[in-house]
Amino acid sequence: MSLGKQEQLQQTLAALRSAIPEVRGVLIASSDGLPMAQNLSGSEDPNRVAAMAATALGLGKRIADTLNAGALQETSVSGSSGQVYLYAAGAKGVLVVVTPANANVGLIHLESRDAAKRISELL
Repeated sequence: MSLGKQEQLQQTLAALRSAIPEVRGVLIASSDGLPMAQNLSGSEDPNRVAAMAATALGLGKRIADTLNAGALQETSVSGSSGQVYLYAAGAKGVLVVVTPANANVGLIHLESRDAAKRISELL
């Protein structure tokens, strides 16, 4: 990946975090589970997060295919103290957005869907 694309991916993540201040972290992973860009705020291992995100997206795609639901666009995981949203970024990537449990879901979807589209175009 060229330095220009890497910078553009990082700028996309920075803009997303700026638009949704409550976001705890964001990451872009390749569909094969490698981190491409990240802005995580905790001690999370980007390699591990990227691998799990790609696996979850792959499983979601299989479920959508099996149930004739069309192409998978997004999925989420809810925990007692947080949410993780996964957005397909074309065929080559996945956008991971980590938020607290009480975050504004409408704003998250609005901003993250736009970001996933931009990421898809970059990849």
